[in-house]
Amino acid sequence: MQIGMEPLIYGLIFVGVLVLVEGIYLVTFGKSISLNSRVNRRLDMLEKGGNREQVLEQLRKEMQQHLSSRSIPLYSLLAERAQKAAIAFSPRQLIMIMCGLAGLAYVGLSVGTQAEPPVRALASIVIGVGAVFFWVNSKAKKRLAMLEEQLPDGVELMVRSLRVGHPFTSAIQIVAKEVEDPLATEFGIISDECAYGRDVGEALKDMAERLDIQDLRFLSVAVTIQQQSGGNLAEVLAGLAKVIRARFRLFRRVKAITAEAQWSGKFLSGFPLFCLASTLINDPAYYDGVVDHPWFIPACFIVGGMLTANLFVMRMLTNIQV
Repeated sequence: MQIGMEPLIYGLIFVGVLVLVEGIYLVTFGKSISLNSRVNRRLDMLEKGGNREQVLEQLRKEMQQHLSSRSIPLYSLLAERAQKAAIAFSPRQLIMIMCGLAGLAYVGLSVGTQAEPPVRALASIVIGVGAVFFWVNSKAKKRLAMLEEQLPDGVELMVRSLRVGHPFTSAIQIVAKEVEDPLATEFGIISDECAYGRDVGEALKDMAERLDIQDLRFLSVAVTIQQQSGGNLAEVLAGLAKVIRARFRLFRRVKAITAEAQWSGKFLSGFPLFCLASTLINDPAYYDGVVDHPWFIPACFIVGGMLTANLFVMRMLTNIQV
């Protein structure tokens, strides 16, 4: 049972595929699509000569195309996260990228390992699909976290705009121009939709449901109620901004309090795998005496199932809902 450097090669190929996905994304759509960029992607597209209607159509297509493709087999597992991450790749392009990366991984495994062809094929599929899923999931988490953090500042900017006499649609347009992405592009889409006749409350509600952010639901409800019953919208939004900041502080506090438990859960979940890898690296022939036993493979599946169940149990124990 010779293991050698093959686990390290598998890991390096996975990391290489992950970096390649990000590189393809930035090369295809430009630096402004990166969440680390301070460039508002919508304004960047307009400055490059794009028509306002065309830019709106393209951004809406990017943000809605994934949920409309949930009928594609296995793609439904990725569609919701891809929508929240606003991945500009179409579902067809993502599937083609998965296939291409799986092919590259197979070539890398053929060069760097001595595994049997069926094992290389299975591992390459896992690496290709897993790398894209990991990349999309990390994009979605980062984008949603940035939206939640930017929202109070955006609401306060709208409050200041309303208090100096701007209408609410103009306040949204100011947010779209002054803040950074991803909130700027989201509010820019709402601004453009309102300019073409869509109700602002409906547009905000649609954005809240698409992103599944509770604070955005509060904003859409506040605007809808003000439209129906009247009142001082600036004061309502000022109070909402305070509530959002208080909720944000509470979430940060809970996260800090539970950080030790979460890291303990991650350590306990990863420790058996670390011990297994260390044992095989130090003594590749450690299991040679029992590898031919009829219960060896079933026992491996049982241990793998218990480790998987452990991940879910640890997550449930350390995921505190507020």
